Amino acid sequence: MEPKAQRASERGRRLTPKPFDTDVVLVGGGPVGTGLAIELAQRGVRCILVERYEMPQPIPKGQNLTQRTMEHFHFWGVEEQVRQARTIPPEYGIGGLTAYGTLLGEYSYDWLQRERVQQYYFCRNERLPQYATEAALRKRLAQLESAKTMYGWSADAVRQGNDGVEVDVVARGDGERRTLRAKYVVGCDGSRSVIRQLGGISQTLSDHDRTMVLLVFRSTGLHDLLARYPGKSYYNVLQPELEGYWKFFGRVDLGSTWFFHAPVPAGTTSDNFDFRQYLIDAVGAPFDVEFRHIGFWDLRFALADRYRNGRVFIAGDAAHSHPPYGGYGVNTGLEDARNLGWKIAADLQGWAGPHLLDSYEQERRAVFESTARDFIAKSIEEDRKFLRRFDPKKDRDAFERAWSDRASGASDEVNAFEPNYEGSMIVCGAERNAGGSAVGSHAFKARPGHHMAPAALSSGKNAFESLGEAFTLFGFGAENEELDAFGIQAQAMRVPLRVVPVSAEGEASRFESRLMLVRPDHFVAWSGNCAGADAARRILEQSVGMIMR
Repeated sequence: MEPKAQRASERGRRLTPKPFDTDVVLVGGGPVGTGLAIELAQRGVRCILVERYEMPQPIPKGQNLTQRTMEHFHFWGVEEQVRQARTIPPEYGIGGLTAYGTLLGEYSYDWLQRERVQQYYFCRNERLPQYATEAALRKRLAQLESAKTMYGWSADAVRQGNDGVEVDVVARGDGERRTLRAKYVVGCDGSRSVIRQLGGISQTLSDHDRTMVLLVFRSTGLHDLLARYPGKSYYNVLQPELEGYWKFFGRVDLGSTWFFHAPVPAGTTSDNFDFRQYLIDAVGAPFDVEFRHIGFWDLRFALADRYRNGRVFIAGDAAHSHPPYGGYGVNTGLEDARNLGWKIAADLQGWAGPHLLDSYEQERRAVFESTARDFIAKSIEEDRKFLRRFDPKKDRDAFERAWSDRASGASDEVNAFEPNYEGSMIVCGAERNAGGSAVGSHAFKARPGHHMAPAALSSGKNAFESLGEAFTLFGFGAENEELDAFGIQAQAMRVPLRVVPVSAEGEASRFESRLMLVRPDHFVAWSGNCAGADAARRILEQSVGMIMR
């Protein structure tokens, strides 16, 4: 075996010529790794998924699935299976609530009202435990011939050269060892990613110096106590002594099973702390508790300094991790998978330019950096400032005015969270900058670098039902010559392109554009009102990373 320092950092050499076992090795079979495997396999890319656990682990995290995430599941052919796996009846509701002091106290308001942005997405949001989502994704992956799985295996070495990578894997049961050869390896193996470490990718940590506890417990009494909040599935408690950090409750099912996370004193163990009383203090009344799991982790932000080192990529928690505030984690990771998947497929299929794979890091790293700064860290700091400034025991009127303002602005976070790639090297028409941001605004207008909104078309289909597997050009009342200009250039460049000519009337008018080019991940690559052959070629070349602005 080569020295560890050489495992993934050697570049410019050629590995011993051997047949490739697959195109891509994916290490880590949580939702991100399994989702990326589906994305690749549906595009005809051979992949092997290596996952250390035989079965999904029954820890109820990653439950809030946004409308955008459900769009991924729709196009991966697993949306209905995920919805059928939900553990809370559809008629009950999956809303959130923020309370001051205790859950049963005097002050509360609705929180994270994702329904406010529903009209801008093709699918409804959903809520279910991550292990249920993962199980549905595993079933879908098993149906795809291009994908193979190695459950019960883990990776412990990576070597790369000019032509490919070698990944050493070991079976957790009998210790059998194998070496897998592929064009690329992607680490989706969590915040303590082995692939990130072996790949020579460093990360920057921002430690909040807090120990967090995760409790999973059963209680029918808590369900009865919270009957005053119908349709709510998760609850956030603000208490002054926690300085902006939350006590957070979430339903796992309707009526009996819950999870809870909150800061605890340094040195806390499962044996030296009264977790039952901690829960009661957060709720504001006694209730029955039967613990099923007690675990701990350190509250911190972590961001990889790069998402790629040669033929080694990372995605999901391997690339970024943060406190579980706001339901961003699993959704951000699944968007990583959707972004990287089509780009690797384009590279392997021969229609990607030299800059396309680099755009993955530029776009997705910028979005997470903004998510951490502009939403999660900002939320903690704003809560801290509020709790320090206002106290109903000292000045009730001032507190109630400030609390009312918070309630009125509670929808702002949902409206402002609109990840986009404005300024990306492969997005046309915007001034180049960091390449992405989580801060934006929802709109129907076709804006380069932004998610395409749904619209009913004159064909009788929704725009989302008209999308191709790769690029799609919508022509809203456009002339055939304009559409042909793109079609001819795409054919010459071997770029898969579906052309959709439809009327500009009705909901299509909301796009405010005659032509709209949509990427395989359903972000707008370019929009405009005219384009000849030369312009069409430049637009396509930039969209697939052949040229940079």
